[in-house]
Amino acid sequence: MATLGGGCFWCIEVVFSEVKGVVRVLPAYSGGHVVNPTYEQACTGTTGHAEVVQITFDSDFICFRKLLEIFFAVHDPTTLNRQSGVGTQYRSVIFTIMENRKIWLRRLLRALTRRRYTMHQL
Repeated sequence: MATLGGGCFWCIEVVFSEVKGVVRVLPAYSGGHVVNPTYEQACTGTTGHAEVVQITFDSDFICFRKLLEIFFAVHDPTTLNRQSGVGTQYRSVIFTIMENRKIWLRRLLRALTRRRYTMHQL
């Protein structure tokens, strides 16, 4: 399972629902301080939640890394709080549960940051 936020959850949901190996894509809110916020509450940007999709996938067909490659290809994580909308609920975010994914993800993000910085210097 992967929980990713790249702006409007409906936009991200459409992308991942078409990916072979993805079993289910569930739009939700994550990372906030209000228990079970309504759509209206989350849209105010005051609950601390991000719009996310929880992706259930079959690792025999697609791996977590490939999901992240798609994720980074369909949105710009460097645009703060402006992914297909404006507000903190539209931020780019990845929630992880497994410690090995956290470690791997930190390495990936450092590599992507270095690559982006290097490309801007050219």
